[in-house]
Amino acid sequence: MKLSRPVSWFLLAFGVWSWVIWVTFVKNLVADGSGLAFDDGHLTAYFWVHLTLAVVSFVLGTVVGVIGLRGLRALRRTS
Repeated sequence: MKLSRPVSWFLLAFGVWSWVIWVTFVKNLVADGSGLAFDDGHLTAYFWVHLTLAVVSFVLGTVVGVIGLRGLRALRRTS
């Protein structure tokens, strides 16, 4: 399957965007002072659910970004 240039750029941008957003979220989650993530020093269910969401998003963002990058490289080879 061959991806178009706009689709490849979109996938790459989505992968980068996913990393930027979720890295920021995890930093804020770890630094949480509201009591949602930590309860008397113990990790809460909120923390584990959102950490799981972040990890899954890192993996999916990486996969999508790599597909976009490979699409761009394939287009460059055929040009």
